[in-house]
Amino acid sequence: MKAAKIVFSGFTWLNNPAKNLHLSNQLNFMQKIICRFFFLMLVLTPFFMNAQKPQINHVAVHVNNLQKSTEFYTKIIGLDTIPEPFHDGLHTWLSMGGKAQLHLIAGAPAGLVHDKYNHLCFSVASMENFVATLTKANVPYQDWPGKPNTITTRPDGVKQIFFTDPDGYWIEVNNDRK
Repeated sequence: MKAAKIVFSGFTWLNNPAKNLHLSNQLNFMQKIICRFFFLMLVLTPFFMNAQKPQINHVAVHVNNLQKSTEFYTKIIGLDTIPEPFHDGLHTWLSMGGKAQLHLIAGAPAGLVHDKYNHLCFSVASMENFVATLTKANVPYQDWPGKPNTITTRPDGVKQIFFTDPDGYWIEVNNDRK
């Protein structure tokens, strides 16, 4: 009697029990390897995906008057100073929440013009309270088109304003809490 052959996933099955046991063990071994591989991929993919994504560390802003800029970012924006390693009087580092930092670096020439499209953005819990802070400090603000003392409401409902720091860098403040 001739042995019948059955081909399944690259393995040949014979009607010979001794040979089938060997092939069955090979198939079980391969199934285990494949299952373990996919399990590891499922478990480790989020880790590697997050590990590979860059995270913001800092934004450096070249300023003309370090003391004036430091006062602006601490008293108007509300950032806290953090230790900086240089201790040379030319740097102020500020925490922007999370691990993000703002590095102010002295030495920029005065009077540089900056485009509104290039801006820093901070989110606040209360736009009304922040506008009151700007008004009290006599810092003019505007909406995106440039209308003074006006708040823009984006299509998604987020309110935003724009103003400049002492060096003319544009800042957006909004109430986006996402």
